[in-house]
Amino acid sequence: MTEQTRLTPTPGQTVGPFYGYALPYPGDRELVPPGSSRAVELHGVVYDGAGDPVPDAILEIWQPDETGTVVLRTGSLRRDGFTFTGFGRCAADPEGRFSFSTVEPGPTEAGRARFISVVVFARGLLNRLFTRVYLPEDTEAHATDPLLSSLESAERQRLIAVREADGSLRFDIRLQGEDETPFLRFPSHDD
Repeated sequence: MTEQTRLTPTPGQTVGPFYGYALPYPGDRELVPPGSSRAVELHGVVYDGAGDPVPDAILEIWQPDETGTVVLRTGSLRRDGFTFTGFGRCAADPEGRFSFSTVEPGPTEAGRARFISVVVFARGLLNRLFTRVYLPEDTEAHATDPLLSSLESAERQRLIAVREADGSLRFDIRLQGEDETPFLRFPSHDD
């Protein structure tokens, strides 16, 4: 084989549904106690390419705290009710719905758009999918965000949560189709 020959990587194993053992844990979706003064609900539905809910997806979120600090504390798998670790996991219900009790993240740098990183695992996916949830109030920061500014207007809107009347954030995820959620590709993801 020459140096110019490039091998195509083989696909990873499908990511599920194998969630019953070790993945769900008490308080997994509660980064802060629901109803606490700093809590905000992040919720939505995961849809497949046909527009049907995905009943066996699992989502993970990673985010900074309200001040924009990326928390480096251990304890994400053992909630104590007051330590914010920035990590949560939620299995979708039979209607594809998910919900997290978290905080609104602060910007990691002055003037930057606030966002929550999301990882999606679901039946039929060979690898997990990465996306972001941006907060709707950061209109000015959205215009200069490197990821958002690299997208077409319609794609950009699909990464911005909707603020509902109760203050919660709604963010639906579409795995395929015309309104597919934009997913991120990192340099380590080979062609």
